Amino acid sequence: MGRETGNGPADDDAAGRRPNDMSLEELRDEIESIDRDIVDLIARRTYVADTVAEVKAERGLETVDEDQEAAVMERAGENAEAFDVDANLVKAIFRLLIELNKISQRSKRE
Repeated sequence: MGRETGNGPADDDAAGRRPNDMSLEELRDEIESIDRDIVDLIARRTYVADTVAEVKAERGLETVDEDQEAAVMERAGENAEAFDVDANLVKAIFRLLIELNKISQRSKRE
């Protein structure tokens, strides 16, 4: 998909058309495709976070790393600004992702 680097949301669909040139059906199809991509990325992130939890458990490290969480939140805000997306919304999503990962990590340690 064509994306401007750091300047905003997706500008084109997979066929290179601008959203203003697409029908409502095509726009909805594009949203459906993006939603699948988001779920794929969440699944990938969860898998990596679970692997991090395994490494932490093997090394006897604490589940929660507040410094790392703060770094993730800072990056989320910076990325939101780079793509001209509401930073508070993006940070809220990342807070939820982090909480879900922590719950998963705790349950696997029990």
